[in-house]
Amino acid sequence: MDSPSSFPQVESSNSENTGGAAFSPAGTPSSSSSLSRYENQKRRDWNTFCQYLKNHRPPLALTRCSGAHVLEFLRYLDQFGKTKVHNPICPFYGHPHPPAHCPCPLRQAWGSLDALIGRLRAAYEENGGNPETNPFGARAVRLYLREVRDLQSKARGVSYEKKKRKRPPQQLNAVAPPHQPPSPGEG
Repeated sequence: MDSPSSFPQVESSNSENTGGAAFSPAGTPSSSSSLSRYENQKRRDWNTFCQYLKNHRPPLALTRCSGAHVLEFLRYLDQFGKTKVHNPICPFYGHPHPPAHCPCPLRQAWGSLDALIGRLRAAYEENGGNPETNPFGARAVRLYLREVRDLQSKARGVSYEKKKRKRPPQQLNAVAPPHQPPSPGEG
C-alpha cells in the first residue's frame, strides 16, 4: 500500500490539505486544482484512512482490513464530531431544538459518515482493491450507518424518511399511431 502523503493527525472532513501530491484517478501526479472538489475530498479521506491504518496498533495492512476495522475508524472519528446527539436518558432527548445545554456527546453526523463511506468505498477500488472484498461495503458497516441514522433522528425528534426518487416520464413507443383527423361530428 502506497500512501501519497502522510498526516500527523486525522483531519476534519471539511479541512483543506495543501501539502502532498495530488493524484488523478489514473494514478498519475497532477495539480490539485485540476481535480474536482469531490476528488480532492476523496483523496484526503483515503490518505486519512491509510494514516489511521499506519498508526493502528499493531499497524494494519490494507489487505488485512475488514469491516470491523472500518467501524473502529468511524468510532474513532466521533471524537472530532460537531453534532450533539442526546442520550435516551437526557431530558432533551427527542427535542429538535433543546432550550438549554446538556452534557450529551458531540458525534459525527450520519450524513457525513455516509458520504465518507461512499468516498472511501470508491477510493478503495480505485487504489486496486477488489470490489468483492471492499471493507467499506461490508454488511456490518451498512448496519452501523443505519443504526447511527436511526439513533440520531430519534435523538433530535425528527424522523428520517427516505427520499422518494422521481420516476422519469414515460417515453412514447417508437411507433406512434398515425394522427387521424377529427370525424365529422367532432369539433
